[in-house]
Amino acid sequence: MSGIIGKKIGMTSIFDENGKAIACTVIEAGPCVVSQVKTVDRDGYTAVQLAFGERKIKNMNKAQQGHLNKVGKDSASVIREFRYFTNEVSLGEQIDVNLFEIGDFVDVVANSKGKGFQGVVKRHGFGGVGGRTHGQHNRQRHPGSLGASSFPSRVFKGMRMAGQTGNSRVKALNLRVLQVIPEKNLLVVSGCCPGSKGAIVTIEK
Repeated sequence: MSGIIGKKIGMTSIFDENGKAIACTVIEAGPCVVSQVKTVDRDGYTAVQLAFGERKIKNMNKAQQGHLNKVGKDSASVIREFRYFTNEVSLGEQIDVNLFEIGDFVDVVANSKGKGFQGVVKRHGFGGVGGRTHGQHNRQRHPGSLGASSFPSRVFKGMRMAGQTGNSRVKALNLRVLQVIPEKNLLVVSGCCPGSKGAIVTIEK
């Protein structure tokens, strides 16, 4: 499984050869530097570690700086591993958007937008009462009964209730690559990707 780290730029739409508008997401994919190649003999498993972006050196500890200095890089905002990397890479090699071709299908992983504390209608899609009727008062969007009475005298774990929504790891599957713009390191994929503008995303091929 090959992949790359990128940053979500935003959404737009393009037109295909039939004049149909396709909603798509623009991602700045790479360039990433191979900061470590893990092997079964030394590490117990195979993986490729990529470093993406820049950050202030004062915000990095000595161990991180020494790790990146081995490949001639001063700093990185994100370091992530890819298991079973299908492409043959070497330490210090640069991976860019040319890893992908038009028509490829990719998975995009990122943290979704945080929505704060939400009720059951927004969080779980409850339908609500459906209209104010006799006896409803102000409970149109309330969850209703939560459990039995004397037995078991508690609410079961996993009951869908109000709570923190969003800000969780989400993977968008099978997004088609529509455009590859290597001079600007841009990747245009169909549909929407998790995360807000500027969010760090992982693109898996």
